[in-house]
Amino acid sequence: MSKKRKRKNLLAGLGFILPFFILYTVFTIWPVIQGVYVSLHKWSLMGKVKFVGLDNYIKFLGDKKFLDALWHTTYFVLITTPLLVIMALILALFANRPNKLKKSLRICYYLPSVLSVSVAAFIAKYMFTPYRGFINGFLHFIKVLPPDRELQWLNESGLAWSAITAMTIWWTVGFSMLLYLSALQDISPQIYEAASIDGATKRQQLFSIVLPLLKPTTYLVVLLQVIACFKVFGQIYMITAGGPAGSTRPLIQYIYETAFKKNNMGYAAAMSYVLFLILVVLTIVQKTIERKGAEADEF
Repeated sequence: MSKKRKRKNLLAGLGFILPFFILYTVFTIWPVIQGVYVSLHKWSLMGKVKFVGLDNYIKFLGDKKFLDALWHTTYFVLITTPLLVIMALILALFANRPNKLKKSLRICYYLPSVLSVSVAAFIAKYMFTPYRGFINGFLHFIKVLPPDRELQWLNESGLAWSAITAMTIWWTVGFSMLLYLSALQDISPQIYEAASIDGATKRQQLFSIVLPLLKPTTYLVVLLQVIACFKVFGQIYMITAGGPAGSTRPLIQYIYETAFKKNNMGYAAAMSYVLFLILVVLTIVQKTIERKGAEADEF
């Protein structure tokens, strides 16, 4: 290929890339750079901007509300991620079974994922409402809950976390289920046939063949869910608004309140970069574990 032809192809490629690169720079790269600049200043929506250096990053170390919000977010990750991964795997195994209902099951499992956070949160809030909500009504119907008692799901910290966790799993499990389902369909039927000929039971096939082959997908699902759970905000804000008494307020909500209710953009920006750093560290740790696991499997 001539130099002129190569140059022409290069210019054509740059022409296709340039619009995306401009938009990505304006709406992603520049806001990140601007955020770092804001985090180094005392910055409000009105008034003078004052450079404070790393003061905003030092301030949160003694901020009890920040530490509480960080713990609430971590707690949500610890209780939601394992349950969601296990549920997604179980649903994928059911949806992968060769029967007439498999297409209907896949639709039913994935359908909640298409709902917006506001719709999903409204449904959950109605379901867990005392006196007229479905959950308490069902518990009364099966005689688990006495007729004269109502569980205050959204007014007690432990029950509120249970409601938020259940809603999040119901709403988001469909996407992870699809990832597992795709991985299950990539497993050759000949592997199952060979295992059956060797006398392996369905249980042995699951633990000795299926789960080991699903390791890469499990790593991916866990990583995506950890990141998503650390960024939780919408459903908690719409269901409990961080209550009762701030016991379910996540870090993103505290950042939002600091920025737009307390008018302290600099401190909010600093906290957002702390969250970003936490996610980066967790991603590196998980990728390291994944790489070491892959190396161990090779041997």
